[in-house]
Amino acid sequence: MLSQLISAFRGGHVDFMSIIMQLLAYAVIIFLVLPFHEWAHAFTALKLGDTSVKYRGRLSLNPMAHIDVMGALCLIFFGFGWAKPVPINPRNFKNDKVGMAITAAMGPVANFVAALVGALIYFALAVFFPDMEESTAGSYFMLFLTFYISVNVSLAVFNLLPIPPLDGSKILFVFLPNRIVNYFYQYEQVIMIALFAMLWMGILDYPLMLLSNLLLNAVYYLASLPFFWA
Repeated sequence: MLSQLISAFRGGHVDFMSIIMQLLAYAVIIFLVLPFHEWAHAFTALKLGDTSVKYRGRLSLNPMAHIDVMGALCLIFFGFGWAKPVPINPRNFKNDKVGMAITAAMGPVANFVAALVGALIYFALAVFFPDMEESTAGSYFMLFLTFYISVNVSLAVFNLLPIPPLDGSKILFVFLPNRIVNYFYQYEQVIMIALFAMLWMGILDYPLMLLSNLLLNAVYYLASLPFFWA
């Protein structure tokens, strides 16, 4: 996204409607999907016994309860972003590690569900309105859906990386002894800075692209199943 905007400012050949569709996809994700992601964390924590989330205003789909401005800007410009993390008290779970792992996993699952819904809409339109992409408005709407689906898949994969403070680290911690888990928590800020450095330098580009493509293919395959008869 950032490279396209730079090219546009430099007078390069850029499809501005394509940029607008990307921005619309990001807007929908920031104001609808990221709140859904954080709500999934809060709702799961509540069901697993952490009643403290009820008093933190996070059991809501209201975007204002979840949006982090810096995370939203990073999503728009770099493709990876975040919302305000939901404070969870693992001591309220019967098993703190397992409870945290399940709660953490529900965020990426929310992104997967959001991508799957977008893919179902995409296939439904393609089947029931086969001429849609022949119109300018229709083709751009389908482009919007492809952006929306791919970004949600990328966010799911990104959050499942087993690197603190991402959701995947909480799943990894189930299999690690407490002393190592405590070590990760102790240096979480340093690890987070290292994570951003790796993203900036492109070190994670290939594994993220590979995993995202695998999950994207799975999403499109599952979404296509109800329409095999058409």
